[in-house]
Amino acid sequence: MKIIDRHQTEACRVTIRRATIVFVLAAVSAFFVACSSGDSKSQKAQAAGPARAVSVAVAPVQKLDVPVYLSGLGSVTAFNTANIKSRVDGQIMKVNFREGQDVREGDLLIQIDSRPYEVQLEQMQAQLFRDQAQLRDAKLNLDRYVSLIPSGSIAQQQVDTQKALVDQLDGTVRNDQAQIDSAKLNIVYCHITAPFNGRVGLRQVDPGNIVHAADTNPMLILTQLQPIAVIFTLPEDVLPRVAGQMKKGTLEVDAFSRDDQTKIANGKLLTIDNQIDPTTGTAKLKAIFDNKDDKLWPNQFVNADLLLETRKNSTVVPTAAILRGPQGTFVYAVNADKTVQDKPVTIALTQGDTTVVAEGVNPGDTVVTDGQDKLQRGSRIEPRNTAPATGSGSAVSGSVRRNAKNSGSAGTAGFAGQPAASPAS
Repeated sequence: MKIIDRHQTEACRVTIRRATIVFVLAAVSAFFVACSSGDSKSQKAQAAGPARAVSVAVAPVQKLDVPVYLSGLGSVTAFNTANIKSRVDGQIMKVNFREGQDVREGDLLIQIDSRPYEVQLEQMQAQLFRDQAQLRDAKLNLDRYVSLIPSGSIAQQQVDTQKALVDQLDGTVRNDQAQIDSAKLNIVYCHITAPFNGRVGLRQVDPGNIVHAADTNPMLILTQLQPIAVIFTLPEDVLPRVAGQMKKGTLEVDAFSRDDQTKIANGKLLTIDNQIDPTTGTAKLKAIFDNKDDKLWPNQFVNADLLLETRKNSTVVPTAAILRGPQGTFVYAVNADKTVQDKPVTIALTQGDTTVVAEGVNPGDTVVTDGQDKLQRGSRIEPRNTAPATGSGSAVSGSVRRNAKNSGSAGTAGFAGQPAASPAS
């Protein structure tokens, strides 16, 4: 009986311990449930309160005239370049220019000693005078011989020989005249003149030096700087459009500095090269600039912007407003209650800081240009500014001006016809 009572007592103790553990676990679980319920209610209470506004920059959607530029790398080339060399041998007697001087066509640059050629001319003239006298005598004898033929007093062979002599002396006279002309031409070559208006470079010879017609080095280099040319390259894909616009009228070309920040000059497109470079897929174009202020110099590196066309009354937004998502391009448009809504847009053209939108927004709408990473549909915003932010846009003139720096790589930057991305959902 004692053994049975001992087993029953031990079983009661185990049961009591198990009940105690279960009770403690139940109490702990109830505590955590109560705490989590309190946190959830607190979060819901916070969510039910007003959301904090996000500070963003905004800009209006405008309707402007947008110029379409084609940008390419180019170098300045002198419109005409002449390596002035001597065409005769002789001593330089006089140099009639200063280094860096602007000269006019026909101005005397260098004078070579012409006295040897003047003496040669006098010799040729004397020889011509002698040969002309012999020719006159031969012609008189021929006339006498011909007059004696009817009477049979002279043989026909003698008459024919006299005719040949007359022809021979006539050829000698003509040769003398050619030598005289050559001597006169050499005298002209002794006076070297400017073949066109231009600027003289550094001279390579001084008075007293002997020059030869066979010399390889020029005495000076003359370059025409007004007007001056710029040769630049564009991708072959845009050439048909450029050629089509050239048929409608003259196209303008702007030359910008090496860093593409400063406009140097404005000119006109002259022509397109007659072939495409197969290694680069580009073609050369030549533009002409008046260069009245001498801002362009041969071999200077420039960025050339060809104004292809101007798109009238285009809907434009700042390029900074354009976002790209999995479904395409979109913008955050500002509602009247200062909340935002994402709107898919179709891009027709990107030109520097300005983007032309084909559809998705309308002039007068307001879009977010900075701080979009903190937004989602329905977010409340606090605009930092409401001024027009279309980069180079001008609401007064109703047109977009070209920024100093175009977007994209040189040669293909900012030209029309870029593929439009699909709108975002």
